[in-house]
Amino acid sequence: MSTPVRQVPYVDIAGQHVAIKEELLEAIDTVITLGQFILGEEVERFERDFAKLCGVRFAVGVNSGTDALVLALRALGVGDGEGDEVITAPNSFVASAGSIGLAGARPVFVDVGEDYNIDPGRIAEAITPSTKAIMPVHLTGRPAAMDEIVEIAREFGLLVIEDCAQAVMAEYRGRRAGSLGHVGCFSFHPLKTLNACGDGGVVTTDDENLYEKLRVMRNLGLRTRDECVTWSTNSRLDALQAAVLLVKLKYLGRWTAKRRANAAYYQAELGSLEEVVVPIDALHERAVYHTFVIQAERRDELRAHLKRRGVGTAVHYPVPIHLQPAAAELGNPPGSFPVTEHQVTRIVSLPVYPELQSSQLEQVVGAVHEFYRT
Repeated sequence: MSTPVRQVPYVDIAGQHVAIKEELLEAIDTVITLGQFILGEEVERFERDFAKLCGVRFAVGVNSGTDALVLALRALGVGDGEGDEVITAPNSFVASAGSIGLAGARPVFVDVGEDYNIDPGRIAEAITPSTKAIMPVHLTGRPAAMDEIVEIAREFGLLVIEDCAQAVMAEYRGRRAGSLGHVGCFSFHPLKTLNACGDGGVVTTDDENLYEKLRVMRNLGLRTRDECVTWSTNSRLDALQAAVLLVKLKYLGRWTAKRRANAAYYQAELGSLEEVVVPIDALHERAVYHTFVIQAERRDELRAHLKRRGVGTAVHYPVPIHLQPAAAELGNPPGSFPVTEHQVTRIVSLPVYPELQSSQLEQVVGAVHEFYRT
């Protein structure tokens, strides 16, 4: 009888909660006992702590990363003008561009660089009189080239909305993601590095007026219980999720350090392979490796081999946004963004979560080397 192959799942959401389950249950029990389920002290505490983590003055909890983007755009007036445009990258998750459309504006794509982030050298040529903002996405947890992006925005009088969904605690020249533009937008989806037990999101800013506006907009436009000052949606961060996130914030630094250590192991062990390109932080960056994305020759064959060896992988994302059916009206046919379209045939995400054991990391690396040796 053959020995079963040890499994290295691509993600292990349940594994994170084993060590902290009692703390989570105690935090949830406190919310249930007090009966404050909508906004309240848990949400306010989390907002204060998260703002401090990001190095900003304010944070506003909302019900998802997508709503964080939509509300931030709306609060900044993007979409108020007919034909408003927002520049972003075509290789992100669909929520990045989708939020622009939901805010009433038009996504305009700019190709990316080898770091998977928007190429600042191509932004200026995409700017038109209708451009209102630039939305860089810190993809994979690696910060975009914010100095260049902010300078372009300043030159053309544009807003900068950071999509930080994958980048909690990522740093660029010593500053945290979410503090580098006019506003930062985060997701706490269960697959994120700081994750709720469900959905959640937050908006960060140093602008007090914007902060107050967002607090009203996330709560149906209510300034007080009885005074509605604008039509808006219900997008409040749930108090139970805030309680969960407060517990997890205590461990986030440790988890992030372990992700970075796992990434460093892959970089050391796979960097010598001619068939593989591994991501490497620049000196002024501190990536958090929400995903560890390599570029690999014979990518699909490699994934099949890894699966046979018990290693789970993923592709983030197999269809660029500009080639999605929803984006057809934007008029970007195949070939519009050659770097993105080349990368999408080669990228594969390896397991990188903090709970990985040394033996599992060795199994991943061994399987990759085995594939390219045969």
